[in-house]
Amino acid sequence: MEHKEHFHGSDLEKIEKIYGIKKEELVSFSANVNPLGLSKLVKTELSKQLDCLTAYPDREYTVLRKAIGSYVNSSFENVLVGNGASELISLLAKVIKPKKALILGPTYSEYEHSIGLAGGKSDYFELKETDNFVLNKESLIAHLNAGYDLCVLCNPNNPTSALIEKGVLEEVVACANKNNVLMLIDETYMEFVADVDASSAISLVSKYSNLVVLRGVSKFFASPGLRLGYAVTSNHDLIAKVNELQVPWSVNSLAEVAGKVMFSDKEYIKETREYVALERDRIYERLSSIKSLKVYKPSCNFILCKIVSGSIEANDLFDAAIKEKCMIRDCADFNFLDESFFRFCFMKKEDNERLLSVIERLFK
Repeated sequence: MEHKEHFHGSDLEKIEKIYGIKKEELVSFSANVNPLGLSKLVKTELSKQLDCLTAYPDREYTVLRKAIGSYVNSSFENVLVGNGASELISLLAKVIKPKKALILGPTYSEYEHSIGLAGGKSDYFELKETDNFVLNKESLIAHLNAGYDLCVLCNPNNPTSALIEKGVLEEVVACANKNNVLMLIDETYMEFVADVDASSAISLVSKYSNLVVLRGVSKFFASPGLRLGYAVTSNHDLIAKVNELQVPWSVNSLAEVAGKVMFSDKEYIKETREYVALERDRIYERLSSIKSLKVYKPSCNFILCKIVSGSIEANDLFDAAIKEKCMIRDCADFNFLDESFFRFCFMKKEDNERLLSVIERLFK
């Protein structure tokens, strides 16, 4: 069957229906979720505390927010929790009500969607393919005085896996502050990078009240079903307004229990970073030997590639990979990308080998 649709990593039921492959047999290289699965500590605590479902969670989520604050080295009073990062993006857009927003792209489509639902208009600042999708700091700073209320960027960026260094970010945030622009930095994939403390913008939160840093547990902690996200900001007026708008008990009891323990699981965190770092380097080197591909150096747990020669397109690779029960991401529906781009995350080594074999067979 010819592949014509662009699938998200959560579209396993669609894949099952179209391709006739049971979703349980598919390895999703598209969802960008930690292949190690839930930590043993989280599994143990959830199994012990299932009775938490018989009571409401703490409406203020104080213990949870303190656990997150300790994890990111920030006051718990700076922490806002929600039903996944997606809810927080939506709530922040509704509270901020930006008339004009600037989004760095190509990137996650939910930013523009939420801003539009809040009545705002989004412009895109293009991360140039000719620059390997690396931010041109001077150009972005020049754009920030053009009447924007909000600037949104993902770091590391999805789907490019490019990382903006913290020093560069601070210059951008400082410029945005002077121009009364709120900066929303999505760090969904930050915990996968080589040096989190040296890269994360969370340490800048206490210095800049125009900064909101967003994270979740879906990717790094392999728990998209928990629907737990959090934002860190020193703008307490903004936090208060989001709390007023947010549905009470937005974070369920199981997510609250898991969140209280997962951030302290140092062994799991260390194991994940070491594993992803090894596979990231190995896969980048392997793909770089394929002449018909341009491989963009990854900084987190997924990699972006461009097909630069031959008649094969990303949807052809998608179909070939699906036959081996591997689901990649065709990136043609991202802004500024086309049918020559594809992305995949790093899974278990044996699964990575199966996908690499498909790619090498197709392009060598």
